[in-house]
Amino acid sequence: MRNREKITGQIDWMTVFLYLILVFMGWLSIYTATAGDEVAGLFDFSERYGKQLVWILLALFLAVVILIVDAKFFSAFSFWIYFFVLLLLIGVLLFGSTVAGSKSWFKLGSFAIQPAEFAKFATALALAKYLSLLHIDISRLKTKVIAVGLIFTPSVLILLQNDTGSALVYFSFVLVLFRQGFSGLILVVGVVMAILFVSTLMLGELWVIGGMAVLVLLFLTFLKKYRKQAKTVIGILLLASSFVFSVNYAFEHVLEPHQKKRINVLLGIEQDLRGAGYNVNQSKIAIGSGGLTGKGFRNGVLTRYHFVPEQSTDFIFCTVGEEWGFIGSSVVILIFLTLLIRLVLLAERQRSRFSRIYGYGVASVLFFHFSVNIAMTIGLAPVVGIPLPFFSYGGSSLWAFTILLFIFIKQDANRLNVL
Repeated sequence: MRNREKITGQIDWMTVFLYLILVFMGWLSIYTATAGDEVAGLFDFSERYGKQLVWILLALFLAVVILIVDAKFFSAFSFWIYFFVLLLLIGVLLFGSTVAGSKSWFKLGSFAIQPAEFAKFATALALAKYLSLLHIDISRLKTKVIAVGLIFTPSVLILLQNDTGSALVYFSFVLVLFRQGFSGLILVVGVVMAILFVSTLMLGELWVIGGMAVLVLLFLTFLKKYRKQAKTVIGILLLASSFVFSVNYAFEHVLEPHQKKRINVLLGIEQDLRGAGYNVNQSKIAIGSGGLTGKGFRNGVLTRYHFVPEQSTDFIFCTVGEEWGFIGSSVVILIFLTLLIRLVLLAERQRSRFSRIYGYGVASVLFFHFSVNIAMTIGLAPVVGIPLPFFSYGGSSLWAFTILLFIFIKQDANRLNVL
């Protein structure tokens, strides 16, 4: 009993408080986005805000259960949890239901659950467990290959479900690998590939390759000390050129038509305000109409009359922007940033490598969701369909984010028991 009370006393209540604030603000946003002019009541479970309230209560129950369970359980069963979730991802491909074009849901009557959401915390656990094993050498190629395999196996299975947004989230775990000592070259290569991808779509293959060739020529001409590495530089140019030539093929044959349309609209290659660009355009109008202080709770015209599609899920932030304005939006962003910074600080104070790595996994996943979702609603990123943590409507995402966060809160509460 004393040990349990001691652990309870070590819980980081600031993180718990930030979680509760975000969940409450999210529920208010869902309420105002889905309630009609004549609201039956806060506990109308036929409406989305009523259902979300039930899922919030269940999420809080899950949080309490996690805090009661022995912290060693999550480390001991990390791989088992990971493989179980992989089986669910395979099962949903075979027996799942298709919703909004993605075959990623198990349906039992009116109840539906999305395994892809739970794969995030399972992957964070497995990655933390593997990289914390005593015999693991971060610098070895075998370690890197296995770590990358743990990350991208669920990502590929989710991509096969036609859920590109959820699959992209797994790239956030690269930040964890970087923190553990992987070469920063991984991040540099990723950024360069993204730049080449966008440049090729906007300028064309010949212009991009020509530009790279000129840069290489200038590099070797004016930096004489690097001429001995001319073969290496030319080899990199050839690899980059091969990637550039593959961009159009991948764009035309890998991406879905609606995904190609959204990227073209984002890059300004084409305009489609009534089609692919409609959601983002309406979202930007709603956020902009909020002005400095917003229109007030339940006074947002675009929000109340559903001019923004998916405004209670992927575009929930436009509800915040219209009703709470620039100040309210800034407060929400500040709370998210405070939570992320807090998670990094907690991760750094962990005594066990498992807890530290898992903590960085939690921070990375939340950061990716937060930054991409908000960038998506203001037109700075293509619409990929990922929820805003603790805000967007949906039981699966809320439960998964709650489990993801509270496992780490439990690990942190137990840190003084780690020798």
